[in-house]
Amino acid sequence: MTRRKLLLTSAAGLVIIGLTTLSVGPGHAAGDDEDEGVLIRLLGSAKVSLQQALVTSEREGLPISGKFEAEDGKLQLSIYTAKDGKFFEVIVDHMTGEISKVEPITEGDDLEHAEAQKAAMDRAKVTLAAAVAKAKGYGARIIVVSAVPALKNGQPTASLGFLDGEKLSVVTEPLD
Repeated sequence: MTRRKLLLTSAAGLVIIGLTTLSVGPGHAAGDDEDEGVLIRLLGSAKVSLQQALVTSEREGLPISGKFEAEDGKLQLSIYTAKDGKFFEVIVDHMTGEISKVEPITEGDDLEHAEAQKAAMDRAKVTLAAAVAKAKGYGARIIVVSAVPALKNGQPTASLGFLDGEKLSVVTEPLD
């Protein structure tokens, strides 16, 4: 797998060997250079930032991860939340900022990832929205496309995927 594909995978919130220990799960794979181009092209149409979506999703629980993704050729903004011991995928309309769908996460890899992300956020002193806001300081053209928390050596961190112009990159921010 090429470095470019790994960066795309991170931007989509998937498992990245060597960059993060968590993923958002199956059905979220971007896969190849063509998909990366689609995601980059679609991001230009978003009127709502990941940070705004994380704040909006708080109505449905604690945001534990979030990402933009290309789903069937369309841009989607997905936030995982935790509330009362349950997990949900909250879809935020990337044009209006309104919640368009909330689905429970009850099984499989998505549930495992949500549980691990919640464990990281339970130790965090910084919200994902605040970590994303900090990443915006890396440059004027930055679009943060994913925020996935993990515990690294017992410390909460967030892998933040971002688009800077036409380049996808990843940075790890401490959450404590």
